[in-house]
Amino acid sequence: MAEPHQHHHTETASEEAHHPPADNEPAFKERKVSWAKLRRVDSLNMEAGNISFKPTHHASNQASWGRTLSLAFQSVGIIYGDIGTSPLYVFDSSFDGSIKHKDDILGVLSLIIYTFVLIPMIKYVFIVLWANDNGDGGTFALYSLICRYAKVGLIPNDQPEDRQLSNYRLDTPSNQLRRAQKIKHALERSLTARIILFLATILGTAMVIGDGVLTPSISVLSAVEGIKGLGQDAVVYISIAILIILFSVQRFGTDKIGYSFAPAVCTWFMLIAGLGLYNLFKHDITVLRAFNPVYIIDYFKRNGKEGWVSLGGVVLCITGTEAMFADLGHFNVPAVQISFSGIVFPSLLAAYIGQAAYLSKFPEHIGSTFYDSVPDPLYWPTFVVANAAAIIASQAMISGAFAIISQSLSLSCFPRVKVVHTSAKYEGQVYIPEINYLLMIACVLVTYGFKTTEKIGHAYGIAVVAVMVITTLMVTLIMLMIWKTEIWWILSFFIVFMSLEMVYFSSVLYKFTQGGYLPLALSLVLMTMMAIWHYAQQKRYVFELGNKVSTGHVQELVQSIGVPRLPGIGLLYSELVQGIPPMFPHFISNIPSMHSVVIFVSIKSIPISKVAFEERFLFRQVEPLDARMFRCVVRYGYKDLIEESDEFERQLVDNLKEFIRHQHFMDTTAADHHHHHAPLIAEFGPIARKSTSSVVHVEEALHAPPRVSSASIQSFGAGRSANSSDGVRTVAAVPSGAEEETRAVEAAMEQGVFYLIGEVEVVAAQESSWMKKFVVNYAYSFLRKNFRQGEKMLAIPRNRLLRVGMTYEV
Repeated sequence: MAEPHQHHHTETASEEAHHPPADNEPAFKERKVSWAKLRRVDSLNMEAGNISFKPTHHASNQASWGRTLSLAFQSVGIIYGDIGTSPLYVFDSSFDGSIKHKDDILGVLSLIIYTFVLIPMIKYVFIVLWANDNGDGGTFALYSLICRYAKVGLIPNDQPEDRQLSNYRLDTPSNQLRRAQKIKHALERSLTARIILFLATILGTAMVIGDGVLTPSISVLSAVEGIKGLGQDAVVYISIAILIILFSVQRFGTDKIGYSFAPAVCTWFMLIAGLGLYNLFKHDITVLRAFNPVYIIDYFKRNGKEGWVSLGGVVLCITGTEAMFADLGHFNVPAVQISFSGIVFPSLLAAYIGQAAYLSKFPEHIGSTFYDSVPDPLYWPTFVVANAAAIIASQAMISGAFAIISQSLSLSCFPRVKVVHTSAKYEGQVYIPEINYLLMIACVLVTYGFKTTEKIGHAYGIAVVAVMVITTLMVTLIMLMIWKTEIWWILSFFIVFMSLEMVYFSSVLYKFTQGGYLPLALSLVLMTMMAIWHYAQQKRYVFELGNKVSTGHVQELVQSIGVPRLPGIGLLYSELVQGIPPMFPHFISNIPSMHSVVIFVSIKSIPISKVAFEERFLFRQVEPLDARMFRCVVRYGYKDLIEESDEFERQLVDNLKEFIRHQHFMDTTAADHHHHHAPLIAEFGPIARKSTSSVVHVEEALHAPPRVSSASIQSFGAGRSANSSDGVRTVAAVPSGAEEETRAVEAAMEQGVFYLIGEVEVVAAQESSWMKKFVVNYAYSFLRKNFRQGEKMLAIPRNRLLRVGMTYEV
């Protein structure tokens, strides 16, 4: 936070009408900002002066080729484990135990080839990957992107300053603007549309968590089934042992075991490609005819309903495609495109073609196609690599489940859980102990209950296709509203992929009773939990917003009662980003004292992945100015790590001191430009008395009663400098005032920082419906008591924590 940078920005704002804006400040090119307009913002515009206007994440798009190729290699190990292990079970799942007609093998192979080309290759690699949120992918990233362009979030904590964040904007072409605006306004006006969008997002999230249960079960089981001569029970118990070990090592973080991933998975891809080519040339090269899509038509004509049902097995060839998008945050788009097109796509194609060639000669081996097609000398090496690949595939989905829960926590969509960041290098790598053990129990139960990959496959297909359908819908909305693409392209994208995915979805739903109910039941439980939590959090926020304390009331509290001031800094936590929370007078009435410096802190999640450190803190001084009370909004992206308390306190106080200096500087600038803005200064009122030395007495100015409302932007304080009545311009002796304030803050910091948290109980109002009473009084209350409390989430030291209970009737 360098002084010159702030100085530059302040002058730009104040001299807007007289000097053209600098080239590196596009925000001011877009619209003229007058003092009067700035003054009306009911928020915290001051710290927007710290913006560098350099988007941080997009630099990776111009990454050197060397770095991109290195990322492409690493991505093989992290995001393709799941899609790479599909050849272990796809053919077995597609045929129900026997092959009735030899050409059916060609029909299924043709379906696999074209499904693979259309969905992972065209849809994901070349279209969906570009719908990222500053480099991050997944359902929540899409929702965040939509939330930025339209006010569709259900919690009304939108602030004008959020749009000034360097990661917040995207440069979009201006054509098709009218259509985009219409859709945006329709979304913002319709509560139903906003709720549907939110529900679709949490359904996608719940399905990905469901994948985190099913992927380890199906991958490990299919790999262990390769041990010949073992009974089914032995396979199940060995699989369960591997799963327990896999979940037990999660706490060490993927970074620790991640270095071996890329070489192991690359070995796996080379192995299956080699085996595929060996089987193709050895057994039946004519299966290459399957590239002709006519075999798909013949297959459906021959098999009718059975052919349609078999699609539930075929779709398993693209499991893990969503992981490619969800794990994008560690890489960049070109890296994923290169690794998929250059390694994954040809290897998997060769593997499936080779298995089809083997089956055309030995159709009776349909129960264990993959292992039967491996030549004897390579059997055990293949078994070892297959198990390694299966464990890595499971790892990718477990990590994905942790990451998506971490994102949903930041948007108040999931009950509070402990998030441990396991890697200093990759900020997205997290570990959540509670979720880890719940996933482990679920995986063990699924493996023990279903026992075979075929039955788990029925369940797995639903989770996979449901997430794809949600992604198609959200990307279509992004094309319409944000990319402003030509309508023909949008219609082509929507019709082709939605019709294809709905055919698959109808097929996987057919197996509902044979295991398909599992991911839906799991998703329903998770969705209900997330929806209840979000609903109660939204009601709580709206209550605080409707009951925020007026500035007059704060002044009365501070001045009339003569509240004694305790040494130290008091941080009063609230989720409210506008105004003083109703908790404050409640504290004062229960504990009639205040700390020498009081800061109302709001931890706010912004719908972007990362907030640059220099843009994190927004401050405003609360009147009366001599009370040393401040409002502070601390903004985090959904991938940002909340610091430990000591580090957080240090950053907060450093930024507060910077703000005080900045504020005094702004007041000087206001005085300097008095002759340009006479009406504005007059509105502040001639606070400074006439002085023979032509310098305002700082103490006198500090304690003068301000006339500007608390809604005004804090930079203009209370007009601590103005014209004296004889027309001599007076300037406040700013440095001494700023130094005095910062010294007071430093002294309070040395005496300690204390945390004040409201123990808020949310209850439904008496006249509420029985449904609302059940949701708020019982379901939400149960979740709140059984998950972590706020101070544990924020790593607040218990010996400096004060809690006061309060009940909100919503």
